[in-house]
Amino acid sequence: MDGSHTRSKTGGQSVGYQGRKSSKTSNCIFICDNQGQMLSMGKPISGEHHDLYNIEDTLEEIFGLLDDADIKCKGLFLNADSGFDSKKFRDMLDKKEIIGNIKENPRNGDTKNEKYFDNELYKRRFKIEKANAWLDSFKALLIRFETLNLTWVNL
Repeated sequence: MDGSHTRSKTGGQSVGYQGRKSSKTSNCIFICDNQGQMLSMGKPISGEHHDLYNIEDTLEEIFGLLDDADIKCKGLFLNADSGFDSKKFRDMLDKKEIIGNIKENPRNGDTKNEKYFDNELYKRRFKIEKANAWLDSFKALLIRFETLNLTWVNL
């Protein structure tokens, strides 16, 4: 699971200033399988929001699409970077009976380290980065020219 910020040249729906990119962006959360195939995504959100912004609705949407496609998630491992390290996110995965392999975020200040983490499994997270790089190879997606979310998502 990963979030991808796309720069916007024209503005439009779900576009906001992202300081780290020094430009207006949109952010989408994606989930892919172990082969790097994109399986599902959440609705675009304005770029000034972090990956955990409104994560409850985003996860419901992502897993709802997977359920509609008859893709079962129960018992699966989900690799996510430290940007997703939060109690709320982990609790939501637990509710869905998904095992979260999430890199610990040192800024959270949790030194107990009672969370599950498998470093060898985490090395497979590059699949989502590779999938995002593939998406970025399409200019219409890398730089958002579409102003409507529906048009941009359909690309």
